[in-house]
Amino acid sequence: MISIKVPTVGESITEVTLLKWTKAEGAWVDRDEVIAELESEKATFEVNAEQAGILFHKAKEGDSILIGDILADIDETAAKPAQAEAPAATQTAPASPAPAAPASQAPVTSVPNNIKTTPVAAAIIADKKVDASQIKPSGYAGKITKVDVLDALNNPGKIQFAGQDLFSRNVRPEKMSNLRKTISRRLVEAKNTTAMLTTFNEVDMTAIMQIRKQFKDKFKEAHGVNLGFMSFFAKACAIALTEWPTVNAFIDGDQLLYHDYADISIAVSTPRGLTVPVIRNVESLSMAEIEKNVILLAGKARDSKLTAEDLTGGTFTITNGGVFGSLMSTPIINIPQSAILGMHKIQDRPMAVNGEVKILPMMYLALSYDHRIIDGRESVGFLVRVKELLENPALLLIGKDPVASLLEL
Repeated sequence: MISIKVPTVGESITEVTLLKWTKAEGAWVDRDEVIAELESEKATFEVNAEQAGILFHKAKEGDSILIGDILADIDETAAKPAQAEAPAATQTAPASPAPAAPASQAPVTSVPNNIKTTPVAAAIIADKKVDASQIKPSGYAGKITKVDVLDALNNPGKIQFAGQDLFSRNVRPEKMSNLRKTISRRLVEAKNTTAMLTTFNEVDMTAIMQIRKQFKDKFKEAHGVNLGFMSFFAKACAIALTEWPTVNAFIDGDQLLYHDYADISIAVSTPRGLTVPVIRNVESLSMAEIEKNVILLAGKARDSKLTAEDLTGGTFTITNGGVFGSLMSTPIINIPQSAILGMHKIQDRPMAVNGEVKILPMMYLALSYDHRIIDGRESVGFLVRVKELLENPALLLIGKDPVASLLEL
C-alpha cells in the first residue's frame, strides 16, 4: 500500500481544497492517471497516481487538506480487475431525439442543449414559448416532463428557484472555496491599503470596429485566431505604460519599483470566481500573439488549468465588464499593482462632431489607480493616451502619427 500525499504547490500555501475525485473509491487506476483535482488559493491542479492499483479515498470532496497530508492510498499489490482491461461501456445512452413537430407547431428550438426534457414537454415549450430554464424538473435524472411545463403555464409570472417550490424560504449554506476566500481577502486589502481613485473617459470605437470588419477573415486565415478587442486595448496600454512609467510601478516599502516591461493581467470570470492570468511582455508581442495568449489563458481558466505561474507577476490589469453588459464601473486595483483599466459595453450614442450630431459606437473607460504613487496628471494623461491610440489605431504601429514621424516632428 502506498500513500498519495498533497504536494507542495507554493511557498506560502499551507492547505488546499479537494474539488473532486476523478476516480471512484475502489476503482482501478493506472500509473500517472489523474485521480483528483485540488484547489489552492491561487489555482487548481491535478494529482496523479504514483503507481497502478486499487484506489482508496482518504478525504471527501470539499474537504480542506494540509500540504503533506495523505490524500489517498493505492494498493499496488492488487490484481487488475478483468473489467478494467477494456474501457467500460457505461456511458449514458443519448436521449432519444424529439419527434418532428407537426407543421402547425413551431420547431423545437427553445430548449437549450444543457436542459433535458421529454419529447412532449419539448414540443409544448416550443409551442407556448416557455423559458425552459425557469421550469422545475421532476422527471428522472432532472428531466422536464409534460406536467412540469403545464405547472409553469398555470403559474405565469411566478418564478421558482432551482429545486424549490413556490413560496420557498430555503437557505443553502455552502463552504467558501479557497479561491473565493483569496478573492475576498485581496479585494478588502486593496480597498484598505491603497488610496484608490478612479478617472473616466470615453472612446469612439468606430476605427477599431471598421478594422475588425475589414480584416477579420484575413486575420483568422493568416493566424488561426479571431481579431478581438483585447489585442487593441492591450497594445494601447503597453504603449501608454512606456510613456507614463509610474502607472506601471509598485510601492515596495519606501521604494518605488518601476517595470521596464508590460506584463498585463487579463481578468477572466470563471464558475469558481475571478482570475487574472498574465500575458508577459505585451510590448514585444504582435496583435496575433496577444490574441493567441488571450485564448490560451481564457481556455485554461475555464478548464481550471491555470498554474501559479500563469497568475503571478502582472504589472497592470485590464478588465472587461462590457461582456456582461456593464456600461460603467469603478474596478478595484489588483494589488500590488497600482492601476487597472476597465473596459465597458460599446453603445451607440449621439455625439457632437464638428458642430453636427452623429451616432457613434462609444465605450466608457475607467482607470482606477493608487493615488499614493500616481498623481492626477499621470492618471488622466495615461487614459487620454490610451483613448488617442484606440481612436487612431495606426498609432499602435510605432506609437506616433506616421506623417509626424516622417517629418521628424
